[in-house]
Amino acid sequence: MAQVRLSGIAKAFGKVTALDAMDLVIEDGELVCLLGPSGSGKSTLLRLIGGFETPSEGTIAIDGVDVTRLPPERRPTAMVFQSHALWSHMTVHGNIAFGLKLRRLPRAEIRERVERVLDLVGLSGYGARLPSQLSGGQQQRVALARSLVIEPKILLLDEPFASLDQHLRERLRDEVRDIQQRLGITAVFVTHGQDEALAISDRIVVLADGRMQQVGRPGEIYAEPKTAFVAGFIGAMNMLDGTLADGEIAAGGLKLPAEGSGPARLAIRPEDIALSEPEEGRMVTVRRMIDFGSHVVVDSTLADGTHLRVQTDKAVRVEAGERVGIRVERWTVFAEGEEPRRYRSDTVRSFRDVRYA
Repeated sequence: MAQVRLSGIAKAFGKVTALDAMDLVIEDGELVCLLGPSGSGKSTLLRLIGGFETPSEGTIAIDGVDVTRLPPERRPTAMVFQSHALWSHMTVHGNIAFGLKLRRLPRAEIRERVERVLDLVGLSGYGARLPSQLSGGQQQRVALARSLVIEPKILLLDEPFASLDQHLRERLRDEVRDIQQRLGITAVFVTHGQDEALAISDRIVVLADGRMQQVGRPGEIYAEPKTAFVAGFIGAMNMLDGTLADGEIAAGGLKLPAEGSGPARLAIRPEDIALSEPEEGRMVTVRRMIDFGSHVVVDSTLADGTHLRVQTDKAVRVEAGERVGIRVERWTVFAEGEEPRRYRSDTVRSFRDVRYA
């Protein structure tokens, strides 16, 4: 077992609350991503699990053992930092073997474990090289190998690929996921990249202002956000301020069926809007088309000037300044103090119930 249980964990730095009291269980063999904007508390939470910070309140247990006050070296964890932090005067073998030498393991065992982990991260034959002779991606592989070689129960990764280019970052994240699954190790991965979290995690913990906003599987987080923050933060989303009244929400020139009264926010994914033939009162003005290769995003404005993004396939071609029709197929309404309400066009009496100002 390599379960992590956080109970009532909170952290304050002086008068600043970095993390509000939270409970979280990370199960054996899971890869959990801590996702949020800068200052959300995700790195602080990771450092608390690793023992690099001490909580102001609450307890941390690994495999049922309270490790709240234990230093990092006495926890069954290993951290991969954003900085490679490799010793420039040591070879790749020396960097990886350092932690094993501190544990006074036999030379033969050190050599065997280093060779095994080099093979695991795809660096067989690189043991004699210096860090300066490696690319950025190879250096990060060495940092990962250095953490894996001590055979931790919990692998902690603090934005390890943030300094790498997009293509290399995607390749290494997939490799880390593959290694994590092959070893069956529990991993906690900090990132502010939504795509990264959606691509590799078993569950995502979304943080904002030191509070947990939502915990769930990637598809669940994307399709069923519980707060307006999560809806706007995960993936592309049209977020419009509006008002609920008379069985509908009026927002940004749109009027859609919705229950309730008072101020609310309307959330519509770009892929949940379709372009259609122009029809009076159901049109947008095209500002530009953004071609992403696999799909096209139409940046447009509603009648009141509110921006609206529509995702469509590459076969659709419209010109800047052209007025086109739209059809909203799904939408979510967030009203303060209430659970989000989700709607689909095929669940209302008729599509004529969906009106556009």
